[in-house]
Amino acid sequence: MRRPVQVYLEDADHARLERWARDRGWTKSRAIRLAVRTLTRPAAGDPVLELSGMFEGLPPDLSENFDRYLSQTYVAEDAPTYRTRRDRPKSGLRR
Repeated sequence: MRRPVQVYLEDADHARLERWARDRGWTKSRAIRLAVRTLTRPAAGDPVLELSGMFEGLPPDLSENFDRYLSQTYVAEDAPTYRTRRDRPKSGLRR
């Protein structure tokens, strides 16, 4: 049995929800139901098995193209700054 729930969202959160659901061809209700199921899912003994069935609507070729999908969905806010070999101070020892 389904029961109605009313939620008030900030404008920015509402826009993000609409955009996220629209990009996947989902309704906002479906996205919220999935979020509730994901957040309230009981913990399993195996962390890998915990993820099984957690998400709906994943691409059928996800395992084959995982890196491509990950790079399309995850973007770091600020690129990490790494020091290159040239940036390192020179020590007196030669190897």
